[in-house]
Amino acid sequence: MLIILIRTVILFVMVIISMRIMGKRQIGQLQPYELVVTIMISELATLPMEDMRIPLIHGFIPIVTLLVIQIVISLLELKSDKARFILDGKPSIVIRNGRLVLSELKNQVFTVNDLLEELRMKGYYNIEDVEYAILETNGQISVIPKDDNQPVTKSDMNIKTKAKTIPAIIISQGRINMDNLKFINKDERWLMNQIKAANIKDIKEIFIAVMTTEGGLYIQKYSDHKEDNTHQEVEL
Repeated sequence: MLIILIRTVILFVMVIISMRIMGKRQIGQLQPYELVVTIMISELATLPMEDMRIPLIHGFIPIVTLLVIQIVISLLELKSDKARFILDGKPSIVIRNGRLVLSELKNQVFTVNDLLEELRMKGYYNIEDVEYAILETNGQISVIPKDDNQPVTKSDMNIKTKAKTIPAIIISQGRINMDNLKFINKDERWLMNQIKAANIKDIKEIFIAVMTTEGGLYIQKYSDHKEDNTHQEVEL
């Protein structure tokens, strides 16, 4: 009995350490490969507890192997947009301008009932109140509401509003995301003009540049991390 207790405690500690190394994410925020690793680690940990004939090392080695694989994949995703796309896929627009994008719902095997449930949980009860709804790679739904349907609406005050755009990463770690640049109907020459307007000489100085929902370009440089976390936003 004491041996079973000791083995259980050791394996419990091993799993906790593994989860800590994998990072702090809720189950609903895990990418598919992260969920697979989590399930496999939990299953491998139970085998030595259920069968005393299995040495503890036979549980340790597979767990450590899976942990190393997960870390390598995470580092690969940080370094390569292409690897991140292959492993995680890309977000899908399921509502555009208050209308369902049926082709994307079909491609993602996501039913209208599921979508409506997600919208209700976020406080949106009418599809027409939503400018954009985006199915993220982790299965969560992000919602960009229409300006004239938010609490204390601008339309009630007779203020004309500008249609929102989908935020898109244009530059990541000094590299241009050409797909997103094309998505916002801009070209590289336009981007270089925006960078020049922000008094940035080299694109490799930029940690991240994001097209905001208001149509501005949010830019944060690598040097901002070392100074005071300031950032620039260029009005377009």
